[in-house]
Amino acid sequence: MTIPNYDELTRATPPGSSWSAFGPDDELGTVNFLTPERVAHAAGLIRTGRRFGLDHPVTAFEPYPTGTRRALEHHVFSNNEWHRDDYLDSFYLQSSSQIDALRHIGHPQHGFYNGLSAEANDATSTRLGVHTWADAGIAGRGVLLDVPRYFAATGRAYDPSSTIAIDAPLLDAIAEHQGVTWHGGELLLLRTAWAEQYLAKTPAERLATPWRRSPGLAQRESVLRWLWNHEIALVAADNLAVEADPVVESDFRSPEDRPPERGVDHSGMLHRPLIALLGMALGELWRLDELADDCAADGVYECFVTCKPLYIPGGVGSPPNAIAFK
Repeated sequence: MTIPNYDELTRATPPGSSWSAFGPDDELGTVNFLTPERVAHAAGLIRTGRRFGLDHPVTAFEPYPTGTRRALEHHVFSNNEWHRDDYLDSFYLQSSSQIDALRHIGHPQHGFYNGLSAEANDATSTRLGVHTWADAGIAGRGVLLDVPRYFAATGRAYDPSSTIAIDAPLLDAIAEHQGVTWHGGELLLLRTAWAEQYLAKTPAERLATPWRRSPGLAQRESVLRWLWNHEIALVAADNLAVEADPVVESDFRSPEDRPPERGVDHSGMLHRPLIALLGMALGELWRLDELADDCAADGVYECFVTCKPLYIPGGVGSPPNAIAFK
């Protein structure tokens, strides 16, 4: 498989899209970078057998910062003395650690990934659903980039509850500092420590403080170029959006953008070109602190990572059920 570089994608139709790279019927996007050879090689990174769960509890972020998702209700019942069963109500699949399906976010000018229209992406459709990744399986070489530890090591102030835009040169600097090299097909794990500071607050403190301030990827075309040219299969962070929040400076604003009647305003966000144009797998609110501690202790920032979304036909998102093995 010959992969065009990002500059070649800027001449594609639509510009900046990978739609022609994997074929007109593709629904996997950048998960295609996880070739059998790359997965087999990554499995060799398991040396000690230490395992790190990368999911927070499904109730960890209640009340949800945006106020748009109700608290989960877990019901346990029994049919007799020696039987137990349970079910969930109000289970928002993106209310805690999650992976976004490609049907999650579309582009106002170009539609959803591979040209799926907003009209066709209705409640009955299963196109681009999270089940495609559940069926394929996501596994490969995970690389952790530890942003707060890099700032500390280089004598720079760092506040995980502030807006810090992480651009391509900073990604390169952190990787060099940690001794990381790239082979293609990585699952990039970006630790910002946002979730750690948020979860340390009481529910009352969470409601009283602004939630939309977070370090994350810069809304720059150079970041898209970096991710694509490194053939990153998935990028997951421990914050709400992977990217910096709120958008301060962006290469992706359009004069036609209008605030939506409901929901989050995605104007200028990386979500649009990342998901709809490149087909990038995004993970949000992943639990990275314990893995980061271990990487800092042994100086090894690579691991074998698996991610198995729930098999929900047409699902817009899912808990990642992710594990890192070292």
